Amino acid sequence: MKILSLSFMIFCLSATFAQAACYADYKAKQDDPLRLHYGVTKVRGECSVGSAAAQLRDGLARDGWQLLNVLGVFDDSGLEERRDSAGEFYLRY
Repeated sequence: MKILSLSFMIFCLSATFAQAACYADYKAKQDDPLRLHYGVTKVRGECSVGSAAAQLRDGLARDGWQLLNVLGVFDDSGLEERRDSAGEFYLRY
């Protein structure tokens, strides 16, 4: 019974970590005239730089922006400290 309880607890913890929110910060640009922006986005699916970049490209392009790079991915603990820097591009895309 103890082994079963321990197995269940491990399963619940791993499910919680697997569902943790994932965010990415990125840089994008527009040409003519040159405009740059820094933003933060919520990443759906795999929490990786590659997944964030794939997700961002189309959304940014629809508004005339080109993704320059994804700086990194992070969880909820890094979200609030980036709010002011991202300004209007905080969780926009």
